[in-house]
Amino acid sequence: MSKAALSIRHLSKAYRRGGHATIALSDVSLDVFEGEFFGLLGPNGAGKSTLISALGSLIKPDGGTIEVLGRDTVRDWRFCKMAVGIVPQEITVDPFFTVNEILCQQSGYYGLRNNEKWISTLIEKLGLADKADARVSRLSGGMKRRVLIAQALVHKPPVIVLDEPTAGVDIELRHRIWDFMKELHAQGHTIVLTTHYLEEAQALCRRIALLNKGKVAAVDDTAMLLRRFSGNRLQFRLISGDIPNNTPYVFEHVKDNLWCTSFENAGALCNVLFTLQQARVDMEVVHVGQANLEEVFLRLTAK
Repeated sequence: MSKAALSIRHLSKAYRRGGHATIALSDVSLDVFEGEFFGLLGPNGAGKSTLISALGSLIKPDGGTIEVLGRDTVRDWRFCKMAVGIVPQEITVDPFFTVNEILCQQSGYYGLRNNEKWISTLIEKLGLADKADARVSRLSGGMKRRVLIAQALVHKPPVIVLDEPTAGVDIELRHRIWDFMKELHAQGHTIVLTTHYLEEAQALCRRIALLNKGKVAAVDDTAMLLRRFSGNRLQFRLISGDIPNNTPYVFEHVKDNLWCTSFENAGALCNVLFTLQQARVDMEVVHVGQANLEEVFLRLTAK
């Protein structure tokens, strides 16, 4: 069995203001194994960014531990800093330096010399070659995002954490980022991804942890999570009428006026539609097929 690249045990964190405490993390425990492409998902306010901040020693947890490659982030903080590269959501690069200067300075922070070859590789892979000598203040938001990624990878960390790396970027950059991440993953890097683009997580991540209200709602193989809600699903939008109760079919409320139910075969689908018609339900079919990660996400967070 693979060793844990990240081992999180009973992590808790509350933010206090006045006499009020907001729970950000509550007894969170999970493992990310070496060489995994792992998804960390959850709605806004679920605790994802707090967890990443604790991993990067940007905040101090109230309780619990985090280990990186078997080393505690508090006792062995120097080792853990070298072992992890975090791409944050916020664009935090210094606007007054050029791309090349920032990456050379970042190398210096990690005590790396003669790192020019790897810096050149990062600049090329992330499409920054024609901007290498440009000041960051003159770059577009997408280009600044590329610089952030290069900054996080300048010391070749074995563990890479991507916090919403494709938020607000164009399709070309998104594909470039994922092609590069797949290449690094194939070389053995462990990658942890948070994203609101659930199709990305479904396509890239073998395992997924879902956080909700500071707690772990689920940790499992992506395929297993989908299988829990698999089978054939009818998803429809309720226009008018009331969903019937006394039927062989269970109609689940997804969100707003969106509903879904399961059926075994084409004949059963006809029966579901006939049942709704008999109940004088006016509805619009949205999707017929197997569950996707978005449905799993919505159902687990609703619970």
